[in-house]
Amino acid sequence: MATAITATVAHRLTQNIKKMSKIKLETPFKAFRGKICSHSDIIYAKRGKTLYTTQICNPRTKPFSAEETARQNKFSLAVAATNTILADAEQRATYEAAFKKQDKYSTLRGYIIAQEYAKL
Repeated sequence: MATAITATVAHRLTQNIKKMSKIKLETPFKAFRGKICSHSDIIYAKRGKTLYTTQICNPRTKPFSAEETARQNKFSLAVAATNTILADAEQRATYEAAFKKQDKYSTLRGYIIAQEYAKL
C-alpha cells in the first residue's frame, strides 16, 4: 500500500511540474573592438579567438598635442593607402611577394601599413 501511495504522489508531483522554456541567447553583434561609445571607459579587444575587456584606469584629460595629431593623421593616410593597395590586384601582388620575403610582420595588412607610413 505504501508503494502505491508513493507512486500516486510521485505521479501527481510530476503532473504539477511545469517544464522550463528553452532559450537561446544571442549577442546583439558578432564582434567589436575598441570603445563602444566616446564616453565609455571600457575597451574591448580580440586577440586570436579570445575577447578581452578592460577599463581605462587613467583616462586622458588634456587634448592631443600638435605632434600627436600629426602622427594620427599620418597613420590615417597610411591606412587609407593600404586599403587602396589591397583593393588593386596588381599592387597587392607586388606587396604580397615582398611580404613573403620578410619575417618582421605577421600580417600583410600590417606590413603594407608600415611601408606606407615610412613613405609619408
